[in-house]
Amino acid sequence: MSNEEKSTAKESTSSGVVLEAARREKLRKIEELGFDPWGQRFDNHTAIQTIRDRENEIVRIEPTQQEIDEAAANNRRPPQARSTGPKVRAAGRIILQRKKGKLIFLDIWDWTGKIQVLIGAGQVGEKKWELAQCFDLGDIIGVDGELMQTHTGELSIAAADVTFLSKSIKTPPDKFHGITDPELRSRRRYLDLIHTDGVLERMLKRTKIVHSIRQTLADEDYVEVEGPTLHTIAGGAAARPFATHHNALDIPLVLRIALELHLKRLLVGGMERVYELGRVYRNEGIDQRHNPEFTMLELYQAYGNYETMMELTEKIIRNAVKAIGSSDNLFTQQERFARKKYDDLIREYTGVNPEDSAAVIEYAKTLGLDTQGRHPDVIKNEVFEAKIEKNLIKPTFVYDYPASICPLTKRKRDNPNIAERFELFVNGMELANAYTELNDPDLQEQLFSKQLAGQKEEDSMAKMDKDFIRALCYAMPPAGGLGIGIDRLCMLLTETNSIREVILFPLQRPES
Repeated sequence: MSNEEKSTAKESTSSGVVLEAARREKLRKIEELGFDPWGQRFDNHTAIQTIRDRENEIVRIEPTQQEIDEAAANNRRPPQARSTGPKVRAAGRIILQRKKGKLIFLDIWDWTGKIQVLIGAGQVGEKKWELAQCFDLGDIIGVDGELMQTHTGELSIAAADVTFLSKSIKTPPDKFHGITDPELRSRRRYLDLIHTDGVLERMLKRTKIVHSIRQTLADEDYVEVEGPTLHTIAGGAAARPFATHHNALDIPLVLRIALELHLKRLLVGGMERVYELGRVYRNEGIDQRHNPEFTMLELYQAYGNYETMMELTEKIIRNAVKAIGSSDNLFTQQERFARKKYDDLIREYTGVNPEDSAAVIEYAKTLGLDTQGRHPDVIKNEVFEAKIEKNLIKPTFVYDYPASICPLTKRKRDNPNIAERFELFVNGMELANAYTELNDPDLQEQLFSKQLAGQKEEDSMAKMDKDFIRALCYAMPPAGGLGIGIDRLCMLLTETNSIREVILFPLQRPES
């Protein structure tokens, strides 16, 4: 930090101390007046947007000819039209304040909108007028009054009474600039929600999306369950887990990296349509598309397959689009999501025969990919990720992956080298992953063993879950399974470019 920056920071801190002292002095004044600066229960108030929706109940009263004549006879200004409306009660945070003689103009805000409040000394009484002198930006107040329109047409509440509900000790951000530092916005989300346009609306859209998903699955006869978040074995995905220890049992545990294996156990147990919408934890990097703690939807349907999952995926997403009132986005610009084979896309974008491993490896070298001692299908998939994913902008189901990279997936009966798997890509990003689920316990054990072969115990990111194999031995019905990254879906539906913009509290380094 330069000397100039240090000086600016010092001045800012000094200014903040002075402003906070002034606010604390007002807090003491509120107490001296006999009011609680931290408020009490405030029943029967109405959301501000609901109050605004009552604008049509306001009656405009024009001055009578007699009033006009009397004003003229006494050399007074001509009377103006006035309005009278319903009695309302609101509560909200002060986001704008200006004084004009014996009138105070406030804008108060709640999570549905904002409205102007007029406080007059003659209307609220001497003691409440003194209380109003203690108001600061950021304070939360309650208002009882009449809905009306000012002479300029501004919808307002003419206060008959005010109630103090909570004092803001800190000065809020500048209303014109808000919080511009992205890290600070995430760290102080409570301020970001209030002072950055669109943030609260976006987070509320997320709740509507999640509610819509649950409703869609309920309509399809799915049941929601809650699996354990503490596992003895990291399974269901190849990802590095967060490790912990349980003191009472004296055993190592990990936070779950996937929901899959416990949900499949429930298929064995007879729960034929089951899902979990929950948190998953992976001890990996942070960027615009990844957060170590994220939300996943995983679901399983007995007697279905990956084509069943395609239809369900599209229904889930289209219903979520409707739930947030979005009519023009990537998901609505085509009647049906595109469906393209994995190998066909490699052929289209590289010009290489995907069945010719030597040709794929040579092409991978031109992309600077590491090919030494690696399985040809792993190399081919890295070519796919490097060359093709970024081109999949409109919703596209990419299906029929190499079986060797899909250890939990059923193979095609006519070609065991191909797995019945799809991934949904939108805007160059993977959004969903689905399989026709492998339910052959012997093959599953064999594939797990092959996947883990040669890895040191401490390096292996996924472990052999022997109890899961045992569960399959009791017969799991043929099934389709699906996983959707909820944070990424919310990113796409709210048209944001970072996963941090749809997670209320993304992981950050501790504040220094």
